[in-house]
Amino acid sequence: EQERNSVEKIRRLIINPESDRPVTLESVADIVIDTGPGEIRRVDQERVALVTSNLRYGDLGSAAKEINAIISQVPMPSGLGVRLTGQNEEMSVSFRSLQFALLLAIFLVYLVMASQFESFLHPLVILFTIPLALIGAVLALWITGSTISVVVLIGLILLAGIVVNNAIVLIDLINQLREKGSSKLEAILEGGKSRLRPILMTTITTALGLLPLALGIGEGAEVRAPMAITVIGGLTISTLLTLIVIPVMYSIMDRKN
Repeated sequence: EQERNSVEKIRRLIINPESDRPVTLESVADIVIDTGPGEIRRVDQERVALVTSNLRYGDLGSAAKEINAIISQVPMPSGLGVRLTGQNEEMSVSFRSLQFALLLAIFLVYLVMASQFESFLHPLVILFTIPLALIGAVLALWITGSTISVVVLIGLILLAGIVVNNAIVLIDLINQLREKGSSKLEAILEGGKSRLRPILMTTITTALGLLPLALGIGEGAEVRAPMAITVIGGLTISTLLTLIVIPVMYSIMDRKN
């Protein structure tokens, strides 16, 4: 370090210290004072310059959209490009992974129900609860001003496994009643009456259990609150619509006498 604190000392640096004939740096290079980067970064063998910043307001997704809109209006010289990385890139990777996990969860739920009901049709009827849950989740996020994030997708994955429970117990009872000799309409009406209270109680207890988390009570809870809001909104709306939509879909799709 002491040999590099002045230009003269740098000129006299020995570049072959183990040789019998020492060679100084100034004998093979011109030493000039100039400005340059403190370090040179490379990504995939290309030189890059990193520009970092922190969010002052808003969410990461909205900020990324604003930055991309600004970048698209700036003419770039040939050979140069701009790409958002860091947390934005990590969030995109997480979104893709969670989207795959959501589809896989729905597929696994379908397989379990198909083996339980020994039918490919009835699980499809039950899966109609998932779009109904998405309606409630989006509505709840819009009312609370929450944005789509990783924890929201985790909440949707939870919903995929939770909301089908109400439809399962309803369809299962309807099938049992039909096996005992009831007509399809009678079984649907009786199943709806018998399962109304258990379905409502299950939904209410689940929503109340998630309410403290949705309210953001406790340190760091505001980060996890959107997940609880997603589950509560999706579960509430899907429960109300399940009691109407699922019997109707069952009546339409099940043509067995």
